Amino acid sequence: MKNMNLKQDDIRQIIEQVKKENIADGRGRSFDYCYNYFRANSGNKLTKDIEKSCLVIGFYLASWGMLRSSSFLSKKSVKYFKPLITYFSTLDKEYWQYDVDKYNFLTIREICDLYQEIKNRIIERNAQPHTLVTKIMLGVFGIVPAFDNNFKAFLRHLSNSQYGLTSFNEKTLGFIHQFYLDNKTVINNLSDSTQTIDFKNGKQTGLKYTKARIIDMYGFIIGEQHQKDRVLKK
Repeated sequence: MKNMNLKQDDIRQIIEQVKKENIADGRGRSFDYCYNYFRANSGNKLTKDIEKSCLVIGFYLASWGMLRSSSFLSKKSVKYFKPLITYFSTLDKEYWQYDVDKYNFLTIREICDLYQEIKNRIIERNAQPHTLVTKIMLGVFGIVPAFDNNFKAFLRHLSNSQYGLTSFNEKTLGFIHQFYLDNKTVINNLSDSTQTIDFKNGKQTGLKYTKARIIDMYGFIIGEQHQKDRVLKK
């Protein structure tokens, strides 16, 4: 993978277009409100009003398609998220400092361990974990892109369908890190110039989009395009 050139020329164009379409009450902003909340309320603040914490993560997931009728979550109440919130309240604040530029052997192992801990608390037997768990990790920590169908299509395209690079594991996170390194300047600039907005007043918060979120936005659009192209070719 180190010999692959993953540099892309359209990252800024695509991200700027997404930002123009990202209105305050659109579902793209569900990331902002979820991420703002968990960044501001880590530790025991999360359990002080645990019902609100559950509602924040629950609506974020609903807005991002995780409570559709085919999902086991559609049969749950918001209280189902209580063990997850309790777990988040025990985590050190360092988890909110991790981002793609900080990926290395140790941090990737910790991120994979975090994935497993979340999976153990939220996924029922036989349910597919990748999309749901990574969407939680993105919305709460901004730490990884969400591995939905579009993003996995992006990974397949970028890697020329190398085996194992659509699963959530150390190899895939290393591949995403390499993508970041090959596009470091533009991703850093977009991260620095993109802020979440405040739920109450709609103004910028000063809290930057993580680099993982920028990659998530780009990967979603590119993967969506490639999936549409595949359908048209059939």
